[in-house]
Amino acid sequence: MSGDLSHFDASGQAIMVDVGAKPVTERTATARARVTMQRATAALIRGGNAKKGDVLGVARIAGIMAAKRTAELIPLCHPLPISSVSLELEAGEDVVEIAATVRTTGQTGVEMEALTAASVAALTIYDMCKSVDRSMHIEALRLTHKAGGKSGEFVQD
Repeated sequence: MSGDLSHFDASGQAIMVDVGAKPVTERTATARARVTMQRATAALIRGGNAKKGDVLGVARIAGIMAAKRTAELIPLCHPLPISSVSLELEAGEDVVEIAATVRTTGQTGVEMEALTAASVAALTIYDMCKSVDRSMHIEALRLTHKAGGKSGEFVQD
Protein backbone atom coordinates (compact mmCIF):
# COMPACT_ATOMS: atom_id res chain seq x y z
CA MET A 1 0.00 0.00 0.00
CA SER A 2 2.93 2.36 0.47
CA GLY A 3 3.51 2.83 -3.33
CA ASP A 4 3.27 6.54 -4.09
CA LEU A 5 1.36 7.41 -0.92
CA SER A 6 3.84 8.94 1.49
CA HIS A 7 1.65 8.70 4.59
CA PHE A 8 1.81 4.88 4.78
CA ASP A 9 4.69 2.64 5.80
CA ALA A 10 5.66 -0.63 4.08
CA SER A 11 3.03 -2.55 6.06
CA GLY A 12 0.24 -0.09 5.20
CA GLN A 13 0.11 1.71 8.54
CA ALA A 14 -0.57 5.45 8.59
CA ILE A 15 2.52 7.48 9.52
CA MET A 16 3.63 11.06 9.78
CA VAL A 17 6.24 11.61 7.06
CA ASP A 18 9.76 12.26 8.37
CA VAL A 19 10.79 15.59 6.83
CA GLY A 20 13.95 15.94 8.93
CA ALA A 21 16.33 15.34 6.01
CA LYS A 22 14.52 17.71 3.63
CA PRO A 23 16.12 21.11 3.01
CA VAL A 24 14.52 24.26 4.39
CA THR A 25 13.12 26.26 1.47
CA GLU A 26 10.62 29.02 0.88
CA ARG A 27 7.23 27.49 0.18
CA THR A 28 3.90 28.96 -0.84
CA ALA A 29 0.49 27.61 -1.71
CA THR A 30 -2.80 29.13 -2.88
CA ALA A 31 -6.17 27.44 -2.62
CA ARG A 32 -9.50 28.67 -3.92
CA ALA A 33 -13.15 28.01 -3.17
CA ARG A 34 -16.46 29.65 -3.92
CA VAL A 35 -19.76 30.01 -2.15
CA THR A 36 -22.72 30.34 -4.51
CA MET A 37 -25.86 31.95 -3.16
CA GLN A 38 -29.00 33.85 -3.98
CA ARG A 39 -28.46 37.30 -5.47
CA ALA A 40 -30.14 38.91 -2.46
CA THR A 41 -27.67 37.20 -0.11
CA ALA A 42 -24.69 38.41 -2.13
CA ALA A 43 -26.17 41.93 -2.10
CA LEU A 44 -26.39 41.80 1.71
CA ILE A 45 -22.74 40.78 1.88
CA ARG A 46 -21.58 43.44 -0.61
CA GLY A 47 -23.59 46.12 1.22
CA GLY A 48 -22.34 45.13 4.65
CA ASN A 49 -25.94 44.62 5.77
CA ALA A 50 -25.83 41.02 7.00
CA LYS A 51 -27.45 40.57 10.40
CA LYS A 52 -24.25 39.10 11.91
CA GLY A 53 -21.98 41.89 10.62
CA ASP A 54 -19.05 42.11 8.21
CA VAL A 55 -19.24 38.70 6.53
CA LEU A 56 -16.09 39.05 4.43
CA GLY A 57 -14.02 40.47 7.30
CA VAL A 58 -15.03 37.70 9.67
CA ALA A 59 -14.44 35.03 6.99
CA ARG A 60 -10.95 36.47 6.35
CA ILE A 61 -10.04 36.22 10.05
CA ALA A 62 -11.52 32.71 10.27
CA GLY A 63 -9.39 31.59 7.31
CA ILE A 64 -6.23 33.01 8.87
CA MET A 65 -6.99 31.29 12.18
CA ALA A 66 -7.72 28.01 10.40
CA ALA A 67 -4.41 28.03 8.52
CA LYS A 68 -2.56 28.42 11.80
CA ARG A 69 -4.41 25.43 13.32
CA THR A 70 -4.26 23.00 10.39
CA ALA A 71 -1.96 20.54 12.18
CA GLU A 72 -4.58 20.24 14.94
CA LEU A 73 -7.29 19.36 12.41
CA ILE A 74 -5.54 17.14 9.86
CA PRO A 75 -4.01 14.17 11.71
CA LEU A 76 -0.75 13.71 9.79
CA CYS A 77 0.08 17.36 9.04
CA HIS A 78 3.21 18.87 10.52
CA PRO A 79 2.89 22.00 12.65
CA LEU A 80 4.58 24.72 10.59
CA PRO A 81 6.04 28.15 11.26
CA ILE A 82 3.75 30.12 8.97
CA SER A 83 5.26 33.33 7.62
CA SER A 84 2.03 34.79 6.26
CA VAL A 85 -1.59 34.02 5.44
CA SER A 86 -3.68 36.20 3.17
CA LEU A 87 -7.25 35.79 2.03
CA GLU A 88 -8.88 37.58 -0.87
CA LEU A 89 -12.68 37.48 -0.82
CA GLU A 90 -14.68 38.95 -3.66
CA ALA A 91 -18.48 39.12 -3.61
CA GLY A 92 -20.05 38.95 -7.06
CA GLU A 93 -23.67 38.91 -8.18
CA ASP A 94 -24.42 35.48 -6.69
CA VAL A 95 -21.08 34.18 -5.43
CA VAL A 96 -18.19 34.89 -3.10
CA GLU A 97 -14.84 33.86 -4.57
CA ILE A 98 -12.14 32.97 -2.02
CA ALA A 99 -8.38 32.75 -2.53
CA ALA A 100 -6.14 31.82 0.41
CA THR A 101 -2.34 32.08 0.14
CA VAL A 102 0.00 30.72 2.80
CA ARG A 103 3.79 31.08 3.01
CA THR A 104 6.47 29.44 5.13
CA THR A 105 10.15 28.74 5.17
CA GLY A 106 10.40 25.12 6.15
CA GLN A 107 10.87 21.48 5.26
CA THR A 108 7.36 20.75 4.02
CA GLY A 109 4.71 22.59 2.05
CA VAL A 110 1.69 24.62 3.07
CA GLU A 111 -0.90 23.17 0.69
CA MET A 112 -3.06 21.83 3.51
CA GLU A 113 -2.91 25.15 5.33
CA ALA A 114 -4.12 27.01 2.22
CA LEU A 115 -6.91 24.47 1.60
CA THR A 116 -7.97 24.65 5.24
CA ALA A 117 -8.00 28.46 5.18
CA ALA A 118 -10.17 28.57 2.04
CA SER A 119 -12.60 25.95 3.33
CA VAL A 120 -13.05 27.55 6.76
CA ALA A 121 -13.56 30.97 5.17
CA ALA A 122 -16.30 29.40 3.00
CA LEU A 123 -17.89 27.70 6.01
CA THR A 124 -17.85 31.01 7.88
CA ILE A 125 -19.70 32.73 5.05
CA TYR A 126 -22.28 29.95 5.13
CA ASP A 127 -22.63 30.23 8.91
CA MET A 128 -23.07 33.99 8.85
CA CYS A 129 -25.68 33.93 6.06
CA LYS A 130 -27.59 30.69 6.63
CA SER A 131 -30.47 32.48 8.32
CA VAL A 132 -31.35 34.17 5.01
CA ASP A 133 -30.15 31.54 2.50
CA ARG A 134 -29.91 27.85 3.33
CA SER A 135 -29.52 27.05 -0.39
CA MET A 136 -25.88 28.25 -0.52
CA HIS A 137 -23.31 25.85 -1.98
CA ILE A 138 -19.64 25.60 -1.14
CA GLU A 139 -17.89 24.58 -4.35
CA ALA A 140 -14.64 24.12 -6.19
CA LEU A 141 -12.23 23.84 -3.26
CA ARG A 142 -8.89 23.23 -4.93
CA LEU A 143 -5.18 23.91 -4.83
CA THR A 144 -4.35 26.38 -7.61
CA HIS A 145 -0.68 27.10 -6.96
CA LYS A 146 2.21 25.56 -5.05
CA ALA A 147 5.87 26.55 -5.14
CA GLY A 148 8.99 25.44 -3.33
CA GLY A 149 10.37 22.12 -2.24
CA LYS A 150 11.50 19.10 -4.23
CA SER A 151 8.43 18.84 -6.42
CA GLY A 152 8.76 22.44 -7.62
CA GLU A 153 5.90 24.51 -8.95
CA PHE A 154 2.32 23.41 -9.58
CA VAL A 155 -0.31 25.62 -11.23
CA GLN A 156 -3.94 24.94 -12.14
CA ASP A 157 -7.11 27.03 -12.45
